[in-house]
This record gives sequence, structure tokens and C-alpha cells, in this order.
Amino acid sequence: MNKGKKAAAVAYNPPQPAPLLLAGGKGREAERILEEARKAGIAIVEDPGLAAMLEASKPGDYIPPWCWEAVAKILAFILARESASIEN
Repeated sequence: MNKGKKAAAVAYNPPQPAPLLLAGGKGREAERILEEARKAGIAIVEDPGLAAMLEASKPGDYIPPWCWEAVAKILAFILARESASIEN
């Protein structure tokens, strides 16, 4: 187990004003979040800097405005990847 590992689960459902932090943690909690995402078939994108920025937020909070651009890029990447797999 990597005690320094951090993970955050984020979801966005329009018309929400911003994505929500569903879960966040480090060490064992981070491993559990990643394990649950894998089981559910949820896309995992590694961004340690963003995970560190989201540490100050609590689950259920909208992500802070200074994280919007990074999260938007990740969501766009995931949507593009999912669209490509549907087309193939």
C-alpha cells in the first residue's frame, strides 16, 4: 500500500453548477476508492496534483473553482474515450 497515494471521485450531472466531490482520501482510503471504481467500471485518470487540490474539499461539496479547468479536461477526455469505444 502506498501511504502517500491520494484519490478523489468526482461526478458531474448537468444542470449542476459544478462537479461534486463524491469521495476523497489517501493511503488505504485512496486504495478503496480506486478498487470500487474498478469494480464499477468507472474510468480512472491519474492526476496527483488535482487529487492534492481536492483534499481540502469534503464529499458532497462542489469542487472549488480553481479546479474546474483540470476537472473539465479530465471529463472531456473520458467522454471522448467513451464515445470512441461506442463507435467501434
